[in-house]
Amino acid sequence: MNMVDSAQPFKTLLGPESDSQRTQYPYVTGTSVVGVKYKDGILMASDMGASYGSTLRYKSVERMKPIGKHSLLGASGEISDFQEILHYLDELILYDNMWDDGNSLGPKEVHSYLTRVMYNRRNKFNPFWNSLVLGGVKNGQKYLGTVSMIGVHFEDSHVATGFGNHLARPILREEWNENMSYEDGVKLLEKCMRVLLYRDRSAVNKIQIAKITEEGVTISRPYALKTFWEFNAFKNPTVGAEGSW
Repeated sequence: MNMVDSAQPFKTLLGPESDSQRTQYPYVTGTSVVGVKYKDGILMASDMGASYGSTLRYKSVERMKPIGKHSLLGASGEISDFQEILHYLDELILYDNMWDDGNSLGPKEVHSYLTRVMYNRRNKFNPFWNSLVLGGVKNGQKYLGTVSMIGVHFEDSHVATGFGNHLARPILREEWNENMSYEDGVKLLEKCMRVLLYRDRSAVNKIQIAKITEEGVTISRPYALKTFWEFNAFKNPTVGAEGSW
């Protein structure tokens, strides 16, 4: 009769936890997030779509969340990985609050933490399949940064993930300025989201815009952009391409 060796690590039906691999093939994903600095703080925009493969399956998924007292996080990519990152951040903020020393983590510290988490998971060949935008205001200092799924990170006055990095940032380079008002900042983000709606098949016309200032985070109710679909290129998109794929 064979006896189980008690020195061997316990294995579940799915194998040991060390062999567990997650999101090597992302399933439910969200598209672009766009963030800008403005006169009083940070503005961020995303739509509420989530694609199941290539199918736009979910249309009420929030992808921007407040983090602690001073930060706002937006994410594109795998939704379940974003939820796991939020759990990490909940533990981080709770641990920081337990010190009860009158201090709290600012956006720069949270962004630094996220870069370490993303790079650590990348080194294990088990990445969180997300691109993140982290913005915030602390002691009058505005901060806006981004980090990719492999840990590439930087700080800038305007950032975008996904297709927004190709389609929205040229608009921001032309029209953004740091002293713009809240109203002008919202108009600029709406213009970026409208272009993404026209050109990104994973985008939906249901967006949210969030702002963070010294007073805290405000996330708008979902709303639809005004669109115009009478351009000739939209009426006959294959003109001049007959016979091609």
